[in-house]
Amino acid sequence: MVKTRMAPSPTGEFHIGSMRTLLYNYAFAKKNNGKFVLRIEDTDRERYVEGSVERMLDVIRYCGLDWDEGPEVGGPNAPYVQSQRLALYKNYALQLVEQDHAYYCFCTPERLEKMRADQRAQGVAATKYDRTCLSLSSEQVQQNLAGSMPYTIRLKVPKDEVITFTDLILGRVDYPSNDLDDQILLKSDGFPTYHLGVVVDDHLMGITHILRGSEWLASTPKHILLYRMLGWEMPATGHLPNLKEVGANKKMSKRFGDVSVTEFLRDGYLPEALLNFIMLLGWNPGTEKELYSVAEFIRDFTVAKIHSTDLVAFDRERLAWLNGYYIRSLADRELCTRLLAWAQKWQVQFGFDVDLRSEKAVGVIFIVKDRMRTLGDFMLLASYFFTEPQVDKLELAKYSGGNQAAILQAFYQLYTEVGQDAWVVNHLDEISHDFIQKNGLTPKEAFMTLRFAVSGQSATPPIFDVLGLLGKDTVLRRIKSAMT
Repeated sequence: MVKTRMAPSPTGEFHIGSMRTLLYNYAFAKKNNGKFVLRIEDTDRERYVEGSVERMLDVIRYCGLDWDEGPEVGGPNAPYVQSQRLALYKNYALQLVEQDHAYYCFCTPERLEKMRADQRAQGVAATKYDRTCLSLSSEQVQQNLAGSMPYTIRLKVPKDEVITFTDLILGRVDYPSNDLDDQILLKSDGFPTYHLGVVVDDHLMGITHILRGSEWLASTPKHILLYRMLGWEMPATGHLPNLKEVGANKKMSKRFGDVSVTEFLRDGYLPEALLNFIMLLGWNPGTEKELYSVAEFIRDFTVAKIHSTDLVAFDRERLAWLNGYYIRSLADRELCTRLLAWAQKWQVQFGFDVDLRSEKAVGVIFIVKDRMRTLGDFMLLASYFFTEPQVDKLELAKYSGGNQAAILQAFYQLYTEVGQDAWVVNHLDEISHDFIQKNGLTPKEAFMTLRFAVSGQSATPPIFDVLGLLGKDTVLRRIKSAMT
């Protein structure tokens, strides 16, 4: 059976690149009637962030994805949290020592730091362990162990060998073993490093295929050695292109904006739009189709259509456009429901009092949603419908050439005579255009002045849609206030 996995590390919020990796592994498993495993690799205790596991699980489910085995679900290979599997890793590390594939290292952190500093001073590009402890006699090793001297266990990398493997995405890769460091497998605190933990768990959990970011490509030769030394068959492995900002030449950085899934969702990106966007970050269906549900993605997904490039541009402008498309595709009442659920989920404060279940809210959504690119845009686009706007009098004067008092007084008089039953968009449009024509005003000076007076904004939906929704009493009150 095909079995894939995602193994995030709880050292922070769930990265948008990690969500893409999860989605690709998920789709590959489901496409092949297999199983998808979620495993928590929490062995980096120094960088461990309390609560991040729970937030990762929550955000994955919030995006509509799940797992067949893993935390909160269980399965035949439980537990699925590495810190609860420490005895397994130590046993395999000791087995490697016994088979002369690994060795004890008693070097102190201070000695290792000095060693690296000396190597850097000599112009070494990539520092490596100098194998001092490999030359220790068995008697010295036993004496150190008997004296409870802190130790790590290192991989004994064979020399003068070319490690060759076929990557599912990149094709043939050759890696000289002399370029590899004698990687630590088991740390002095008893926790495995990533390399030992991932190999042991992938084997014991029956993982058949691995799709992961290309930053792990250089680690693959070490994993190949471990599989070989332990007598196991390595899963088929493919390395995905990393994500970069548009115009950049390195991995995306937080200094350009959000990088975690939670941040995007909190900012008002719909889960279905976010997933659709990341589906196409490194994968191309070979057609013009751009809109994908998860089910459609699973149907069309193949590893052969994943790009073999190093970096793929994360176009934030494209994401915003796509999210706006999904927002516009929602029925007005459904969008109100989604807005309410979003605000409650992420504890968003609108800054004004609004009942998103009301008919007024549905009406506001009807005229502003074409301008929304995120749910968060609702606060700016809709605020003046629910609270009195702040009208900058100097700004107001710009649109009328200083004639704002006369223009607003004339509109006030015109609208005062409109009955409540006649206060509808088409009628307001007709009488307002007749009014400015008779008075020799241009649409720009008249309607921009009116727009700013009633909304405090220079850009709104069509002004008569705004007037109709605000209602006669509110419009007259705001015009009068802007005149004073």
